[in-house]
Amino acid sequence: MTPGNRWPIRLAAFMAGLVSIAAVVTGSAVAEPQVLVVLQMNLCASGFAGCYTGRSVQQAATLIRTYAPDVVTVNEICRNDIAALQAALRAASPGATVAGAFQAVPAGRTGRATQCRDGQDYGIGVVARFAHPTQTPEFHGSPYPMQSSGHPEQRVWLCVRAQGRFVVCTTHLALDASTASAQCGYLLGTAVPSLRAGPAKPVGAVISGDFNLPYDGNAGLRGCTPPGYLSRTDGGLQHMLATTDFTVLASTRIDMAGTTDHPALLSTVVRRL
Repeated sequence: MTPGNRWPIRLAAFMAGLVSIAAVVTGSAVAEPQVLVVLQMNLCASGFAGCYTGRSVQQAATLIRTYAPDVVTVNEICRNDIAALQAALRAASPGATVAGAFQAVPAGRTGRATQCRDGQDYGIGVVARFAHPTQTPEFHGSPYPMQSSGHPEQRVWLCVRAQGRFVVCTTHLALDASTASAQCGYLLGTAVPSLRAGPAKPVGAVISGDFNLPYDGNAGLRGCTPPGYLSRTDGGLQHMLATTDFTVLASTRIDMAGTTDHPALLSTVVRRL
C-alpha cells in the first residue's frame, strides 16, 4: 500500500454509512457500528540490533499522519518515542483526545528495566485517540509469568481499555517458539478475557503485535489461539487478532522504507455496539 491510499479507512466509513442509511430508510433503531483502525509496527529502535537505522520512529510518525489510525501498537521502542507518536496522532486527529502508555521490558536476570543505547528504558507502547474527552482510558500491562531461561530480555504485554467500548493490546513474544506459544496462550486466554469482562456484555478486543511465531501450524499462531478469535498476518511474524464480535474489513502490510526490518500492519475492524 502506498502513502495516501486509505482504502481500509474509506471502506470502514462506507460500511458505517450503509448502516446509517438503512436506519433512515427503515425507520428502525440501528446501532452505529464501532470501527477501529489499528496500526502495528516493530520499530527496532533500541540502537543495539542490526536492524536499527535511527529513522524508524520518524517513518512511523509519517504513517500515523497518513492513515490516522484509532490505535497505534508498537514494539522495540524507547520510552521517549511514545511522545513523538502521540504528537503525530494528535496532528492526524484534530479535536480528539490522545493518550499513550509505555511498558518497559525487564532484564532477564536483574529484573531492572532493559535500556536502549541512549539510556532510555526499552519496551513496547500503545497510543490511542478518543473522540469523547470525558472517556478515560485505562492502560494495563506486565511481564509474562513464563519467560525464556537465560534470555537477556523478559517479554511483556500492554493493553488499553476504553470503558464499554474496546480493548486493544500489543506484545512482543519470546524468540523460542515454546515460550512464545505459552505467552500467546496466556495473553489470549487469561489477560485479555479479564480486561474484556465488565458489568455489561464483554467489550470487543483487538491484539496486534510481533508474536515471533509463524501464522500456520500447531507451533504457530493458530496453535496458541483459543476459540473466539479472528486473525490476520503480515506474512511474517506480526499478526492481528480480533474477537469474533468484530468483522475484519481489511488488513494490509505497509512498507517501512528500509527504516526497520518489519513492515507495518494496518487493520480495520468493525463491531456493532
